[in-house]
Amino acid sequence: MKLEHNWKYKSLLNLEKISDHSIPEDTSRLVRRCNELLRFPLNEFTIEDLRLMIGQQFSLVYLIPLAIEKLNDDLFAEGDFYPGDLLAIVLKIDPIFWKENQEIWIGLNKLISNRKDEIEAEGISTKMFNDSQS
Repeated sequence: MKLEHNWKYKSLLNLEKISDHSIPEDTSRLVRRCNELLRFPLNEFTIEDLRLMIGQQFSLVYLIPLAIEKLNDDLFAEGDFYPGDLLAIVLKIDPIFWKENQEIWIGLNKLISNRKDEIEAEGISTKMFNDSQS
């Protein structure tokens, strides 16, 4: 999928053409936060925002490339939990996503291929990603 030139400056609501709707007040904190993040321009997402939304499988075709950019700057970028939590969640993405998005898979593979021992030493499993190879 070819992304628009200015996709990072748009919200997921705009990119995914999702209609804006209100959510009930009694929803969980997680649901409320994800709903808020749908409205943020992607260039304003923090590491934690990316970790959260990727963990919930939101708009991976947009969020994974953005996460890989962050991981290129710091492979062990940290959200709210521990160093490398963004990488850990990216590596747990369903293998179907990687099979359907080979270019993105190749980009991540280039980033981690020579650092798998270091990644594993940090307690982050690469098994799901390794199993995704086609």
